[in-house]
Amino acid sequence: MNKLHTCAGLAALVALPGLAAADGPHSLTGNVGLVSDYAFRGVSQTAGDPAIQGGFDYAHASGFYLGTWASNVSEAMYDESLVGSGTGSANLEWDFYGGYSGKVGEDFGYNVGLLKYYYPGATDYDTLEAYAGVTWKWFGLKASYSLDDYFGVPNSDGTVYWDASFSYELPAKVMLSAHYGWTRFSGAGNGALDYEDWKIGVSKEFGGFNFGLAYTDTDLPAAHVKGENVTDGRWIVSVGKAF
Repeated sequence: MNKLHTCAGLAALVALPGLAAADGPHSLTGNVGLVSDYAFRGVSQTAGDPAIQGGFDYAHASGFYLGTWASNVSEAMYDESLVGSGTGSANLEWDFYGGYSGKVGEDFGYNVGLLKYYYPGATDYDTLEAYAGVTWKWFGLKASYSLDDYFGVPNSDGTVYWDASFSYELPAKVMLSAHYGWTRFSGAGNGALDYEDWKIGVSKEFGGFNFGLAYTDTDLPAAHVKGENVTDGRWIVSVGKAF
């Protein structure tokens, strides 16, 4: 679900020269992007508003990697009074992750790691997940397991998010992607929160930028934040660049 005015800092990355660097087995890359709406697992995190996002990744030739990524979110969604006894709120999601990935042969890949979602000012929403995924040609399957309460839901550690994906290159180097997700909540009485989400989109690189158009939706009941139904289907336009 994922600013000390960090958005301004992320925007400044666009002005940097090529960031990608390699020194023997080590590599460092950066990315920055703008989306018309930040949807996480089908739910808008910005109440229908745009988001600027970016991050850095370190990778070693052995398969080990570390990274960080951030995005603005709607403060109205990340208010601690909604989920606990806190009084703070957050307008930034800041993620930290690390893990190991590799391949077996040409077509089979695997990836395991930990991901921490951090919300400065509203730590009741902080969440740590362990994840494991496999890919085969155009298909992927990944499971994320919450090691503490899932984004502020009481007694929800052990919640699992299943993510099935498909990616295929169409003519003219247009990438087609599709995704289905299922959030299965843990904890007494939390089963009623289980939901599904799905997404389909296309993207294409042009002039060093990656442009995308996607549609995402969920089977959740309506939930309004700042007058926006954050669980409803929505079109999302994006543009991003890797360095």
